[in-house]
Amino acid sequence: MSAVANTRSRGFTLVEMLLALTLMSMLLALTYGGMRAATRATDKGQEILEDSSRIRMAHQFVRQQLTQMLPLAYAQDEVNDDRIVFEGDRRSIRFVAPMPGYLGLGGPQVQELFFEEGENGFELVLSHALLQGFELEFLRQQEPIFLLGEISDAQFSFLARDENGEPAGWTSTWDAPSQLPLAVSLELEFNEDVYLRWPLLATSVRIDGIGQGGSNNLRRSYSETIQNMINRRGQRQ
Repeated sequence: MSAVANTRSRGFTLVEMLLALTLMSMLLALTYGGMRAATRATDKGQEILEDSSRIRMAHQFVRQQLTQMLPLAYAQDEVNDDRIVFEGDRRSIRFVAPMPGYLGLGGPQVQELFFEEGENGFELVLSHALLQGFELEFLRQQEPIFLLGEISDAQFSFLARDENGEPAGWTSTWDAPSQLPLAVSLELEFNEDVYLRWPLLATSVRIDGIGQGGSNNLRRSYSETIQNMINRRGQRQ
């Protein structure tokens, strides 16, 4: 047998085996890294979809409740004996409106939307109680319904009216509890690890007073004025 044949019959050398194992390890590492990256991307995409769904549902729910506010008194002011139909500040609002069937027992209910401290920032929560026989303690006795979390900052604002009942500008405090505001807005910002934004929520409520009387043209003009102020607020964001 020739020397060449003897050399070929020995098989792979140790260097060749080490080189093959090194190349195989690199390929496996690249494949594993690609699979992990794809898994992380899939998980992140699913997380964004879930966050988007929660934000959309909370946005729609709050808007629906605000547009259904009723000018019904749930308490009396002990100082001047005026009825109280709406209370609000930067972090909370309280009003009367019907509840969705899957959350309430039907009929007008006193509702309170407010922000409270959670594990990962502020949380938007809801408390509600039947208007009939209402007492403030009823809202405090139940566990609030969680709507949205991971919030770094938030603020309610209210469109007030002047002495003639005309829109007078936005304020973060409500000093006329015997009246509903003309409109309510809710601005909030999420924590840095939330990649989505809250669309500015600014909506008019039921118009009473000057908006309920007069001709159709007067009511239409009044509504358009309020809507214009809402639109301008949205354009500033």
